[in-house]
Amino acid sequence: MVRVRPVCVVGLGLIGGSVLRAAARAGRDVFGASDVAVADPRVEETVAAALERAAREDALVVIAVPLPAVDEVLRLVATHAPSCLLTDVVSVKEPVAEAVARRLPDARYAGGHPMAGRSASGWDAGSADLFDGAAWVVATEEDTSPEAWREAVSLALDCGAQVVPTTMREHDAAVARISHLPHVLSAVLAATGAEGGSLALSLAAGSFTDGTRVMGTRPELVLAMCEGNRAALLDAVDEALGRLGAARGSLASTGGLAATIRAGHEGRQALEDLRTAGSEEIPIDLTDPEAFETLRDLGTAGGRVLRLDGDTAVGALPA
Repeated sequence: MVRVRPVCVVGLGLIGGSVLRAAARAGRDVFGASDVAVADPRVEETVAAALERAAREDALVVIAVPLPAVDEVLRLVATHAPSCLLTDVVSVKEPVAEAVARRLPDARYAGGHPMAGRSASGWDAGSADLFDGAAWVVATEEDTSPEAWREAVSLALDCGAQVVPTTMREHDAAVARISHLPHVLSAVLAATGAEGGSLALSLAAGSFTDGTRVMGTRPELVLAMCEGNRAALLDAVDEALGRLGAARGSLASTGGLAATIRAGHEGRQALEDLRTAGSEEIPIDLTDPEAFETLRDLGTAGGRVLRLDGDTAVGALPA
């Protein structure tokens, strides 16, 4: 019988708390700790106590704190549970990997990032179904620990997600465009709208409300996410500024916005087409020396891993 590894979640905000709940829903033995008091029998009194238990039970340790707190958590992991398999659910990957290499150079680590969330934060905002049907990136580098990779993938699948295998660099570049840039643009939109005063805000309807939703998130969490991915976000901001500049130039010279609006419509249609496309299942032999390369190709093509079947990863590739 295959042993189902316990899960220790360090950090029990929206994402970490939801990981704990979702893993428990799947029948996993789960426990965790947070620097904020949480009244739940699965929560240990301190992070150190949770990590000591993780070491005793050979648990998978999941780091679920904002990026600025990662280094301190890794220091505690190095002290109390250095041999445990390690993953994380932090919104950027390369800075976390660099911290792991510095604090735990021998760690068996596979970075992760579930693409799900809400504007509300904290333990009370979490739920067991937050990740159902969501994409969950698991970093798939040449030097990623295969054992940690399988455990991170297994956890993601147990939480109801589908796994996107890709490199940390490609992940950070992608989320700069579809997560971090939207937060920056949402901040600009919210501030610009508010400058219109009470009349403007009283007229705000769906486009403004939807476009500014993520600014309901605690600012320190947005800052940790966006500033932690500075280089990739700069590239995305530069592209957005170029498009805004072109839109302004066209509006000022001819009064037209056709190129901007049509490009945006096509971009949205591309998203809808990918989401509604059929798919074909493909088996990937995890014992193949080229398995990680095949998995990365799957992720690049918009595919996902649906399940693990022994030494086979079953992926879905858009048709």
